[in-house]
Amino acid sequence: MMDFTAGEIVPMYKPYGWTSFQIVSKVRYILSRHYGIKRFKVGHAGTLDPLATGVLLLCTGKATKRIEELQSHTKEYVAGIRLGATTPSFDMEHPVNATYPYEHITEEMVLAALEKFTGTIEQRPPLFSACKVDGERAYKLARDGSEIELTPKTIKIDNIELLSYNLPDITIRVTCGKGTYIRSLARDLGEALNSGAYLTSLERTRIGEVKAEDCIKPEDFQTWLEEATKTDKAL
Repeated sequence: MMDFTAGEIVPMYKPYGWTSFQIVSKVRYILSRHYGIKRFKVGHAGTLDPLATGVLLLCTGKATKRIEELQSHTKEYVAGIRLGATTPSFDMEHPVNATYPYEHITEEMVLAALEKFTGTIEQRPPLFSACKVDGERAYKLARDGSEIELTPKTIKIDNIELLSYNLPDITIRVTCGKGTYIRSLARDLGEALNSGAYLTSLERTRIGEVKAEDCIKPEDFQTWLEEATKTDKAL
């Protein structure tokens, strides 16, 4: 029997268009009503962008103390990338702001470029990100039109696999550590290929040992909770 007041880790599947905070809010509301507790303690281990889908680990009660530990687990993503163009946010949140030639790019060139991004590397986060600049979120400053430049961060990418090649679109699988921005990887890949690139899709397929198929959809959480705690309610 699960005890969400004492603390549990809940694997959720974040749908397209939802924010990570919306998932937390929905689960907190359901748990609060289920247990009759006005303010239920719920947090998540690693934000997903609204246009991304996939594994989002929620922690309840005392399990929120494990958030930092969970954030350090290896993550796996499957990303769709379009070559030959860029957007300000490096994904489809903003429209294309520049186009570049891509006809010169071969599959061999893509494979060689991807290999250069494996290992411990320096990566500059996107301007439209939750990184803080003088106490302010970068995305807020970027939307206000402020001129900012984010400091590159040291990250580790364990492996990148090319899943499909159909110019101008490719699909890759990335296994990486904490702090990696797949949007930035797309941008950097475009530059490495003397072109441009941005994300067309992103799914986080794994965090640690938790896979996407292990996760609960938001619309199923109420039923899942009742099943997980039915012994408790029967008492």
